[in-house]
Amino acid sequence: MADSRNSRLLLYLLDLAGVAVFAVSGALTAARTGMDLLGGLALATITAIGGGTLRDLLLNRHPIFWIRDARYLVVIAAAALLSMLWSACLPPLSHALLVADALGLALFAISGAQVTEADGHSPIVVVLMGTMTGAAGGMLRDMMSAQVPLIFRQDIYASAAVAGIVVYLLLKAAGLRSSWAITAGVLVILGLRMGAVLWGWHLPRLHPVG
Repeated sequence: MADSRNSRLLLYLLDLAGVAVFAVSGALTAARTGMDLLGGLALATITAIGGGTLRDLLLNRHPIFWIRDARYLVVIAAAALLSMLWSACLPPLSHALLVADALGLALFAISGAQVTEADGHSPIVVVLMGTMTGAAGGMLRDMMSAQVPLIFRQDIYASAAVAGIVVYLLLKAAGLRSSWAITAGVLVILGLRMGAVLWGWHLPRLHPVG
């Protein structure tokens, strides 16, 4: 019973951290592209709740997570406003947006996998829904700010989420405590994504024949 309570609390904290970090990445993108305050809040919100909303709609989970618990919206607004204030007062840090995006991808992919797993779905659905939860918000952010989404570029992005979720599921199946499996999954995603950012890791490219 205590372990189940701890797992639910950890899932909730992962979700809150995920929306906060993705809100930061949306707000930084808005600041970089010259949007106003309202545009920044809108982009931060779309980035933060986009993936989780699609997951809940596809899994027929109602009410959607941020409608059920308005604290998500409070966290998003606070993270977005602080990020935009920071961007207006201080010079942007190198790779700040990519680091925020990597953290959001890692946290949301694993939390999305946990939500799907708790609903009793098969491992392949858990991987797909977790990956979509992690990647869809960033894709919507990039499309709304007229950029090519990271998921369609050559470096490792969605594949990092897939790898981390698979590691999480394998470790849980091997009997490891849920908290350790979650930590390992998050670190795998974060490590692969930051390796792609810093050292240019990418999947093998397809070349046209002839």
